[in-house]
Amino acid sequence: MGETSDTLFSPHVIDEWSGLGIDLPALFSAGDLGSRMGLVVHEAGPERVVGTLPVEGNTQPYGLLHGGASAVLAETLGSVGAMLHGGPHKIAMGVDLSCTHHRPVRTGTITGVATPAHAGRTSATYEVVITDDRGKRVCTARLTCALRPAAQQNAAPAEAGSAPSEGETGGGRE
Repeated sequence: MGETSDTLFSPHVIDEWSGLGIDLPALFSAGDLGSRMGLVVHEAGPERVVGTLPVEGNTQPYGLLHGGASAVLAETLGSVGAMLHGGPHKIAMGVDLSCTHHRPVRTGTITGVATPAHAGRTSATYEVVITDDRGKRVCTARLTCALRPAAQQNAAPAEAGSAPSEGETGGGRE
């Protein structure tokens, strides 16, 4: 993620996850897809997750930011927020993502800020506002994640069905 856990995570998050032998920056990263796209998570907590994505390299044939790139940013940030809300004994699995694209972007960096719209025991919904370098809204997204016990993460393949494998944050719709 390009940041140390001391600056990326709030003291509350560090305390909650300490002693579990979990690499927080790795667990709450954008994963391989986000890395290929240049996505960086700058701040992470259950109440606010902030990340950026370069437009360059993430465009569609007309040279505009690809809507799917905005969706990857939104799903990553919302999933990180949902995981942090759920805590170390739950995993978050995205079940619904909705993106409304407001304006095209050709250059620069987009910034996403995810905040909870609903933070429950079994689900969490995050609104993600994505803006361009001028602070103009590019996309508004909403991600809902199901929160499941982390024990499902280590179940045998026949029992796990489509649960994420160990180390995945479960941000996608499996």
